[in-house]
Amino acid sequence: MSEFGAKSTADDVLAGRDLTGKTVFITGGNSGLGLESGRAMAAKGAHVILSGRNQAKLDEAAQTIISDTPSAQVETIVCDLGSLNSVRHCGEEAHQRFKKIDMLINNAGVMACPKDLTEDGFERQFGTNHIGHFALTKQLMPLVEAGADKRIVNLSSRGHHICPVDLDDPNFQNRDYNEWASYGQSKTANALFSAGLEQRFAGKGIHAYAVHPGGIQTNLSRHLSEDQSAALIERVMTSDPNFSWKSIPQGAATQVWAATAPELEGKGGVYCEDCHVAEFDDTSSTGGVRSYALDKSNADQLWTLSEQMIGESFSA
Repeated sequence: MSEFGAKSTADDVLAGRDLTGKTVFITGGNSGLGLESGRAMAAKGAHVILSGRNQAKLDEAAQTIISDTPSAQVETIVCDLGSLNSVRHCGEEAHQRFKKIDMLINNAGVMACPKDLTEDGFERQFGTNHIGHFALTKQLMPLVEAGADKRIVNLSSRGHHICPVDLDDPNFQNRDYNEWASYGQSKTANALFSAGLEQRFAGKGIHAYAVHPGGIQTNLSRHLSEDQSAALIERVMTSDPNFSWKSIPQGAATQVWAATAPELEGKGGVYCEDCHVAEFDDTSSTGGVRSYALDKSNADQLWTLSEQMIGESFSA
């Protein structure tokens, strides 16, 4: 059992750790949990690569980290997860600029947005939260293989409790769009991707972890109206009367823990929350991971579907 918990911060998790010589690549690194993870890890000596869609925002984020730690080694790289062309260009640039990635933190995401399509015609939440990261991880995998720690962290959510992935209709072409069903299946996909990576790459010493960061008020909720926000809070409080919001430093803790904790060495393909590995639970509304979110058959089917959607094979 981890010595850390729901109230731990990213700095708490890294206390006494030295990340000098480690390279960390973080998607969605220009704000929120991605920026805080980068700040905390850079403060411990890591070479941090922040990825995001907007260069100006990335520059501002890098400066924020350097202001906190003047000796920080921070670089930025542009990647729009809603565009396979952008993802491939990012991969090419990364191979030119970087020698390795020890820890890949797939942190970026969108939540409960109106019905929309990515540049490649995928439903926006599934296309960004899962397919974009699937394609980017494929591009970066040779750099991860060249790393020492070889960990991949995928940001899932307790939102995966909402529903499994509809493998027959992930883009809502044959059913009415619902922003929460869309979000739920994308977060289930993030967990299944972790299981699929573990099945295929553990033999190369690469381990993958799905993470629920907790309830945090970040710009992830930017698409919610006031009524939607109020309804979400009411739903959460009804299902979990003991619920409390986490600060951004607390929200970043579990992904930083999953990327660095010695007790997770060689133990991937799991779902983590509050700085510990969660148990399977198909009924609780307050914690745990649904069995369908780490199911091998589901993971295999999603992997095949994802390869078809990006038009490329992604194998070990």
